[in-house]
Amino acid sequence: MVVEANGYENLTFGEKDCRNYIDKVRRLRLGTGGAEAMQNYFVRMQKQNSQFYYVMDVDVDSRLRNVFWADARCRDAYKYFGEVATFDTTYLANKHDRPFAPFVGVNHHGQSMLLGCALLSNEDAKKFTWLFTTWLECMYGHTPNAIITDQDKAMKKAIEVVFPKFRHRWCLWHLMKKVPEKFGKYSEYESIKARLHDVVYDSLSKSDFIEMWEKMIECYEIHDNEWLKGIFDERHRWVPVYVRVVFWVGMSTTRRSESMNSCFDGYVCLKTSLKQFVEQYDSALKDKIEKESRDDFGSFNSVIACVSHYLNFEFFHVEWPSYGRPLFKR
Repeated sequence: MVVEANGYENLTFGEKDCRNYIDKVRRLRLGTGGAEAMQNYFVRMQKQNSQFYYVMDVDVDSRLRNVFWADARCRDAYKYFGEVATFDTTYLANKHDRPFAPFVGVNHHGQSMLLGCALLSNEDAKKFTWLFTTWLECMYGHTPNAIITDQDKAMKKAIEVVFPKFRHRWCLWHLMKKVPEKFGKYSEYESIKARLHDVVYDSLSKSDFIEMWEKMIECYEIHDNEWLKGIFDERHRWVPVYVRVVFWVGMSTTRRSESMNSCFDGYVCLKTSLKQFVEQYDSALKDKIEKESRDDFGSFNSVIACVSHYLNFEFFHVEWPSYGRPLFKR
């Protein structure tokens, strides 16, 4: 800013003013009674169940910066369904100015389920490193095999620090959504878009992908496109033929996080304060648990119809110790 203003004498503020402003922005936006309401909620939940876990991160002046929490159900579910998770921070940040960051997995009904969540003051590598480390501690030090995120560089850096052996996949939908932005001005845009789609989804092997990619680059003479160069160098993070060696529970995007986020629609609005958010969060999760209970009841009391009369399948009890309820019956 000094350089842009051509000297300190042309600025109306000093370095201390600037640092104070940055510090203010990096704190959670709390309404009246917000921090107290969160603390009271966490204490109440921990009294009800000692397995409720929370961490409130504060600065040197004891001002709240970041919060992470996971109830007993989340922690128990993680033991059985925490092999793969998606992580997305865009929902409440975009809609309600709340940087809500949920970890989401898939349960035995194919439903999205919460594996812990946080409110962050900002989205830099330091904050994500704190969050991933806290999440790992909460889950007894057991790391999942893989995670799906968007292309956020800060997330990538933090994951490499906290989970060095982690398989980190980029959301394919978010990546392909950028094609109009990157090639919309090209006269052959529609043709490039279709060709790129074929290269990504129709490659049967890594060698196929590289061969088809090179032919596409040559055909449209787009050797100098920096975006294509960047995603090609990171192809092991998003191209289906490169990531299929890992079990992804049928996921290739962060849509699971968006599905989980949608549970808060109707409970959270633009005028929702942080104090109200904590209360509504609990109500939203109870609604989610009720839906899972209905599916459990259906598993107990319904028979899956065979596709053919000539096939004779038997379904056996599958016990899930985390919930004490079987998925199938004979």
